[in-house]
Amino acid sequence: MTKMNAVGWFDIYVDDLPRAVTFYETVLGAKLEPMGDPTGENQMMSFPADMSAYGAGGALTKSPHAKPGIGGTVIYFMAEDCAVEQARVADAGGTVMRPKFSIGEFGFVVLCQDTEGNMFGISSMK
Repeated sequence: MTKMNAVGWFDIYVDDLPRAVTFYETVLGAKLEPMGDPTGENQMMSFPADMSAYGAGGALTKSPHAKPGIGGTVIYFMAEDCAVEQARVADAGGTVMRPKFSIGEFGFVVLCQDTEGNMFGISSMK
């Protein structure tokens, strides 16, 4: 088997897709794009991604099969300096749960809660 990254995709489950899109576009400063679902069961908006590059792509997903909430998997978005995105969270309707803190040689992280109740992190080297 070829060595590869463990994560190839992620879904962040939401109840209110337009609200969640506005939140993540505001905090991350990125435009999300509509994404089709071959099953017709889900509404999805994908984060910008180059599927041939290092890292994982993903989407906000409204699904009858899953719900948002704290206590599950935490997705960490990459940033130049996570303090920049941290400063946008409250104005976008979210909550900073743990302000920027050091994780030693691996840089810094901020932990937040989005408008749907999901916990997520933002990671940077400075």
